[in-house]
Amino acid sequence: MMRTHYCGALNRNYIGQEVTLSGWVHRRRDLGGLIFIDMRDREGIVQVCFDPKYQEALTAAGGLRNEFCIQIQGEVLARPENQINKTMATGEVEILAKALRIYNASDVLPLDFNQNNTEEQRLKFRYLDLRRPEMAQRLKTRAKITSFVRRFMDDNGFLDMETPMLTKATPEGARDYLVPSRVHKGKFYALPQSPQLFKQLLMMSGFDRYYQIVKCFRDEDLRADRQPEFTQIDVETSFLTAPEVREIMERMVHGLWLDILGVDLGQFPVMTWQEAMQRFGSDKPDLRNPLEMVDVANIVKTVDFKVFQGPANDPNGRVAVIRVPNGNEITRKQIDEYTQFVGIYGAKGLAWLKVNDVNTGLEGVQSPIAKFLNEEVLKALFERVGAQTGDILFFGADKWQTTTDSMGALRLKLGRDLGLTRLDEWQPLWVIDFPMFERDDEGNLAAMHHPFTSPKDFTPEQLEAEPTSAVANAYDMVINGYEVGGGSVRIFEPKMQQTVFRILGIDEEQQREKFGFLLDALKFGTPPHAGLAFGLDRLTMLLTGTDNIRDVIAFPKTTAAACLMTDAPSVANPQALEELAISVVKAE
Repeated sequence: MMRTHYCGALNRNYIGQEVTLSGWVHRRRDLGGLIFIDMRDREGIVQVCFDPKYQEALTAAGGLRNEFCIQIQGEVLARPENQINKTMATGEVEILAKALRIYNASDVLPLDFNQNNTEEQRLKFRYLDLRRPEMAQRLKTRAKITSFVRRFMDDNGFLDMETPMLTKATPEGARDYLVPSRVHKGKFYALPQSPQLFKQLLMMSGFDRYYQIVKCFRDEDLRADRQPEFTQIDVETSFLTAPEVREIMERMVHGLWLDILGVDLGQFPVMTWQEAMQRFGSDKPDLRNPLEMVDVANIVKTVDFKVFQGPANDPNGRVAVIRVPNGNEITRKQIDEYTQFVGIYGAKGLAWLKVNDVNTGLEGVQSPIAKFLNEEVLKALFERVGAQTGDILFFGADKWQTTTDSMGALRLKLGRDLGLTRLDEWQPLWVIDFPMFERDDEGNLAAMHHPFTSPKDFTPEQLEAEPTSAVANAYDMVINGYEVGGGSVRIFEPKMQQTVFRILGIDEEQQREKFGFLLDALKFGTPPHAGLAFGLDRLTMLLTGTDNIRDVIAFPKTTAAACLMTDAPSVANPQALEELAISVVKAE
């Protein structure tokens, strides 16, 4: 046998047993008459001792170096009491090696397993990076997550069903990856951004509970928690309401946290999109941060300070305050840095007010804007925000979106910088009742989620008359400031779907061209249906304690959507391009 046990599985229960281990040399220590190695496999590390009692094995061990791939045959021994390593799961035992086989030597490593390597190094030599115990543990946890999800879905009557990878391009918010057809020259498939339309078609086909752990593709600008190819836990149901869908999915995530971390997330609070934006400046609020935004436009609308007065009297404006408890010690230099920070989000400045004594009115405050305030306004401000002696107040005043975005970002930064965010907590919630539509950069209406989301309590006629008043029957699950999943009740009536398409500027000819198969299917007794999708990569990122999604994907891409290990993307074979009737024009 090449292996009888995993290195990391050995403990006192195996003392006296003969074992055969296969793995890698993690570390080597030559003490003259004795050689010790730490031997590693996917389950962990165990210490191996080479003793003169078994001279052949000891002699062979003299040539071992880090990352040699080896086999050990030996006996499990108890370590002496003073040599027990309490930091290792196998720290109470060691292996007395009786035979050593070297499967393969290793060249000098391009990575140092005991030092910080650049991300470029780690991605270039990913097969070595994945040998590191922390990386192996993350991928093992990912496997446990998918196993738990499959068991949960199977136990709750969901069917695991596949949908096509080569499909038709449909607008879902990002660019498609296109695949040229050799058979149908000049035509292209699109890789799916999600299985959205296919899972709706499965509901129309009578499969009332579907799930799939599926690859999705989006050609968009990347960041730490986004990849061009990512994995969704995709779910769809028929004949269930939004609260019923949320209840099932909440039970799944609740069980997942218990299974992986032993953490009870409790019952998830439910918050409307409007409340989330008003209080936290984000539709994915991090509730571990106790700071909140408070609206004060009606208090400052008459002050002789144009920075406040303009937005306070503008129906599309907003004046909001963040109170930082005991924030008086924030220096002027730090305030200047925060002012520059909110400028990234379009804010023109950042007003502030330090509360030296809450009981002495204007005499007890320090602020460049104090001269514009009177005692009555100040008292009302203090009462509205709950000001206390030693606090600092930060003011945002601009268009509603600018104030919301900039102050929401400032809230998060203050929480991190001042140590206010409770990093040892888990704070999940549901955010519901999103706007149905939002304005794009050209001022046109666009679907906030996707064009197949149903409005709440609107007829097609009402929706067409007042589209910007419509609330979507949509919901997102948020954990610690990350959107981990989102979904909605779908449109299941042809007239409503066509109305939404018209509002989005898709005329009847375009509707037939892009969505003819969906509009046809909607005519034949479509059931009410709803679903959602979780980001498996993002869930794994949270459950393994990293903030970089590339840490939980075996072979990820860089932020430039490149694979450093395989040098993908690469130049195509000219003959293949000719067969596809494609010519490549060099970029200028």
